[in-house]
Amino acid sequence: QVQLVESGGGLVQAGGTLRLSCAASGSFTSINTMGWYRQTPGKQREWVAGITSGGSTNYADSVKGRFTISRDDAKNTIYLQMNSLKPEDTAVYYCNADVVRVLWHYNYWGQGTQVTVSS
Repeated sequence: QVQLVESGGGLVQAGGTLRLSCAASGSFTSINTMGWYRQTPGKQREWVAGITSGGSTNYADSVKGRFTISRDDAKNTIYLQMNSLKPEDTAVYYCNADVVRVLWHYNYWGQGTQVTVSS
């Protein structure tokens, strides 16, 4: 089994910064693409940013230029540096990973971490 544990959420004023972390643990062969999603009550979960095993990154238009995703493969951890936060960034942020165990791919989610941006 594989576990993804997010941390770093909290309450911040508009214009502030937060750094989220997501650490993967358990039994696996490798981790491919990892990413961050977010969800607010009554809305579908939306993709925020992704990073491949080779380090290529992509961002949703709503966060481009403000958020930066990175990964530390030695620690099986990804990060989301969030700058210039806006109230509309308020959401539960979830980590997602495409994990290879032996020959098969599995998709895992973390439990989520709350980010609240006050105006």
